[in-house]
Amino acid sequence: MPDFFDVSRHLSPEERAIQKEVRAFVDARVIPVVGEHFEKGTFPLELIPQIAQLGLLGCNLHGYGCAGLSEVGYGLAMQELERGDSGIRSFASVQGSLVMYPIHAFGSDAQKERYLPKMAKGEIIGCFGLTEPDHGSNPSGMRTVAIEDGDSYVITGTKRWITNGNLAQVALVWAKVGGPNGEVRGFLVPTDAKGFEARLIHKKVSLRASVTSELILEEVRVPKDAVLPGVRGMKGPLSCLTQARYGIAWGVIGAMHACYDSALDYAKNRVQFAGKPIAAHQLVQAKFAEMMTQITSAQLMALEVARLKNEGKLRPQHVSMIKRNNVRAALEIARTCRDILGGNGITLEYPVMRHMCNLETVYTYEGTHDIHTLILGQDATGIAAFE
Repeated sequence: MPDFFDVSRHLSPEERAIQKEVRAFVDARVIPVVGEHFEKGTFPLELIPQIAQLGLLGCNLHGYGCAGLSEVGYGLAMQELERGDSGIRSFASVQGSLVMYPIHAFGSDAQKERYLPKMAKGEIIGCFGLTEPDHGSNPSGMRTVAIEDGDSYVITGTKRWITNGNLAQVALVWAKVGGPNGEVRGFLVPTDAKGFEARLIHKKVSLRASVTSELILEEVRVPKDAVLPGVRGMKGPLSCLTQARYGIAWGVIGAMHACYDSALDYAKNRVQFAGKPIAAHQLVQAKFAEMMTQITSAQLMALEVARLKNEGKLRPQHVSMIKRNNVRAALEIARTCRDILGGNGITLEYPVMRHMCNLETVYTYEGTHDIHTLILGQDATGIAAFE
């Protein structure tokens, strides 16, 4: 696992301990089984209590049974989980950043007490309903509506590409109140409510060890106290995405490490031409030099953004930069490592192809590479190029 600039020297004893503990868990519990789950297209449900026991659900939140880790500690935890598989990190990231965070930040006291302690224990699983079949990069165009009816709201709409959808007991659904031009609000919807259905999305070739669903809401009635009272408009879902994207930018460093370590071990032991390992050849060494540079850059950027976050100076554009940079680098590294492994690289005996397939999704979800490019372009020029 490369740490060329000894970035680990900046970690506190607590941060070192959490990284060591999660790394040991991933080595012992995740890596031995995740390839088979990926091949079968199943999620390792048996890991949920163990992930919760480690305090990794909502681990950078404070109170309500949450671990209260530093932002670096949270990032390192996501990094180690994704070293196992992006689907495992996605499970924890959605639970913590996309459902627990908004309840913690915008929920009522009653909502916090009802959901957060059980979510931290993994007893309640949540999902985040924002993306729709026709509205991904432009979530403000959503068609899901919530119509006020007495002491209730009646929600109708469809959400798609929802991680944890078929695992969840509660869905945080974003809808426009009153009609298609209404104000966006967040609703905590029990998944056993009448009119609510979660449908598994099958035939995926990426994030196969992850539950991905479509949510169908047909006149789902929820009480008015299901609304998150502390936020209105697109600020709500976008602030959640900022939190999750931060975790993604750390997480993919773990995927980089897994691919790099696998390819380095292979290159040192794969003998070709005059009895030398392929690691002795110049072209192969050039690839490792470039990958080591990309990993180091990603580590430094993630650490600096963590500092900005701790200091209360974080802007969404900072997260756009590290999500864009780190995911792109991770995908390039996975492809390079697959090349180094040759034909062996396409099998599940090695983690590289699995990570490469997963990273194709990570490259797209929670803001595509192009959308983050435009966010940074607008920040540089002051001109929005989205429309």
